[in-house]
Amino acid sequence: MSIRIAVIGAGIMGEDHARIIAQDLPGATLHVVCDASPERAKLIADRYGAADVSTDPLFTLSRSDVDAIIIASPDETHAVLTMAAIDAGKPALCEKPLSQSPDQCLAVIDKEASRGRQFVQLGFMRRFDPSYREMKSALSDGVIGRAVMMHNFHRNVEAPANFSGQMAISNSAPHEFDVARHVLDTEYVAISVFQPTHTSKDGVGAPVFMVLETREGHLVNIEINNNAHYGYDVRGELVGELGSVQLASPVHARFNTCLQGFERYAADWRPRFADAYRLQNKAFVEFITTGRFPVHAASAWDGYCAAIVAQAGIEALNQRRRVVLPTLEAPPLYRSREGATS
Repeated sequence: MSIRIAVIGAGIMGEDHARIIAQDLPGATLHVVCDASPERAKLIADRYGAADVSTDPLFTLSRSDVDAIIIASPDETHAVLTMAAIDAGKPALCEKPLSQSPDQCLAVIDKEASRGRQFVQLGFMRRFDPSYREMKSALSDGVIGRAVMMHNFHRNVEAPANFSGQMAISNSAPHEFDVARHVLDTEYVAISVFQPTHTSKDGVGAPVFMVLETREGHLVNIEINNNAHYGYDVRGELVGELGSVQLASPVHARFNTCLQGFERYAADWRPRFADAYRLQNKAFVEFITTGRFPVHAASAWDGYCAAIVAQAGIEALNQRRRVVLPTLEAPPLYRSREGATS
């Protein structure tokens, strides 16, 4: 029988998830689209063939004809809805962040632990991106020797006028916090944060540059520039003692004209990480089917770790000092992924 999935939130990400379910996930059916706007819910449901629409997320996830949930609603609703999904006994793929509050993340973790199994797969989809997967494999296979540093660049075209440095840390950077931690298989021990002062942007829109130190002594730097103007651009390089691995963004065409050769940038993240989202959602369907948590996926615990780093990063930015992170030890539920699916 096909797995019946409800998508909660029909904005940009909700529509993308609806499309992936409808077009790229054999064995899964887009069953319900839920959104605060009934018109928006109906538009997406009609576009991708959902059987029903709703404006009530709690009722939607409690329905007996819904097997699993994808949560793409506003950030502040994520923790509440994931806990409701756990109460209903239904797997949930939740867009990041699980919560910007570490305490709320812990509440989700405690609820999962009380059930004795994992229900929540968190949408840190870069773990499924083929270029990051190759980077991690190069490290684990010894191709570049022991890791030394990891460089990360995350640039967007333009951010809203009120998008502050704090928001860059809490909203944009968690993708880098998570994927670098995943690639290096480590935990962070300290973070320092800087902003350039000689820029036409004030502290609200200026880029943010972070340096993180890991348990093993790696250095991880992250540039977040949400007003880069030229396009969406994510870059990364893992430096080892014997070599390095750089991310290669998928490019489908190169243009040569008027004595120039160039490639075009996308306007946002969706083209760059289309494969990652598809593979992430495929893993979610396997999780629903088998009950085994996907080996590459991010868990509620990973969401908590990202929230802790973001909180410390904001403190480092505001106080202009290096902030030492607490020592984190995963609860037993999250320590082993033996038998997990990829």
